[in-house]
Amino acid sequence: MAVDPRTPVIVGTGQVSQREADPAAALEPVDLLATAARAADADARARRSLLDTVDTIAVVDILSWKYPDPGALLARRLGIEPRRTVTTTVGGNSPQMLVNRLGDGVQRGEHDVVLLGGTECMYTRWRARRADPKTWLPWEQPDDPPCPDVRGDDRPGSSAFELAHLALAPTQVYPLFETARRALLGHGLDEHQRHVARLWSHFASAAADNPHAWSRTPYSPDDLRTVSPDNRMVVFPYPKRLCANIDVDQAAAMLLCSYQAARDAGVPDGRMVFLRAGADAHDTYFFSERVSLAESQAIGIAGRAAVEAAGVTLDDVARFDLYSCFPSAVQAAMGSLGLVGPDGGDTRPLTVTGGLGFAGGPGNNYVTHSIAAMVDACRADPGALGLVTALGWYVTKHSVGVYSATPGPDGFRVVDPRATQGVVDVGPTRAVTGPYAGDAVVEATSVAYERDGTPSLGILAALTVDGRRALAISRDADALASMCAEAWEGRSVTLRPDGDTNHLG
Repeated sequence: MAVDPRTPVIVGTGQVSQREADPAAALEPVDLLATAARAADADARARRSLLDTVDTIAVVDILSWKYPDPGALLARRLGIEPRRTVTTTVGGNSPQMLVNRLGDGVQRGEHDVVLLGGTECMYTRWRARRADPKTWLPWEQPDDPPCPDVRGDDRPGSSAFELAHLALAPTQVYPLFETARRALLGHGLDEHQRHVARLWSHFASAAADNPHAWSRTPYSPDDLRTVSPDNRMVVFPYPKRLCANIDVDQAAAMLLCSYQAARDAGVPDGRMVFLRAGADAHDTYFFSERVSLAESQAIGIAGRAAVEAAGVTLDDVARFDLYSCFPSAVQAAMGSLGLVGPDGGDTRPLTVTGGLGFAGGPGNNYVTHSIAAMVDACRADPGALGLVTALGWYVTKHSVGVYSATPGPDGFRVVDPRATQGVVDVGPTRAVTGPYAGDAVVEATSVAYERDGTPSLGILAALTVDGRRALAISRDADALASMCAEAWEGRSVTLRPDGDTNHLG
């Protein structure tokens, strides 16, 4: 089959990590990313360097160290002069979103060779801060003007209503989704903990086989769900090993170019992985306004649109990498896409990396690593399809990509986001109460723990008799202990307001 010369292909990927005992000896984020970029160039196995012909550098938003224009600084580190630089807003959907948009740009002739990547050095930053005395990191603070091309939705992840109830971090919000999922499945507390641990053990096993994973320990379900000194409870029902691990130094990069540019550079056919289709959408933006905390509509809408655009079905996909910051995110994707997973007899991998808890959760950039791993998997299985999902904020922003080492009959097809979002937006939403006094029925709970093992803050989501959602907090020790010992979903409670914040009892 003849391939359109403008068809976008990924020709090289690079993944690197570091664990320097001395923070002062560690590479700073841009240098770690430069190392990954050079590895991606070598991975292409071209006759000549593709870095020399890069016209666009796109860098995912970096959390551990802010550069005004990270792409411009990376270009100087690499000694290249791209025509444009791109960065993103906050969100783990960003890498796949960039691939969708820049891949479309390659197909349209706006780019020929794109270097795309991201990096985080939280491991080094936190150890430098905790050192006694603190370690000074002489990392660069360039005076570049801000990057002129910022892609993505820049709205904050939480509404004022959610912030008033301290629902302001993933570790506090995703347990609400998990306990709502528990109620949806009709599980008891221990039954659901076992269910989640079995799912997560498959991710740990995948990480054990991934040479780039931060943790390669093949944890058993009991290892994952049992609280211990090295697996402390973080926010019930999630002990540490069920949470994303942001405490990493990792970088990943890829070279995305036109098929013609790849041929001109002498990239062997066996190194090329084709972008088959991509789609984006977001759920009702603030989680408190969604009809269900247990489910996602947008993942399924974007996922099905992407596979349809690729001319296939989900049954044709050989392997997945479902965004995996917490088990509730994976379960939401599985439910939305209609996947039953290994417990349901579907042996297709749900991850090719091991996920953010084991492979590593470098801020917004995990999905660059998952795409790199999917590229390797597609090269090893040329006739197969792989699907990657990416997620930002609180199961909020979604991006999906379909990949194969075999070109599609119609090149790369990007679904118009207005089409996918239009389907989401006609769906139902839920009104929130604001300050509320009265009775409500609990639908989800989240209980934060101190490092000494003491529960300190409970967040509840509850529904009023007229169907509105109330959020509330509790610091009552007996109530918090009860929420961690028995399922509260379906229990009637009384809420009282104090200013903008509702309280239990």
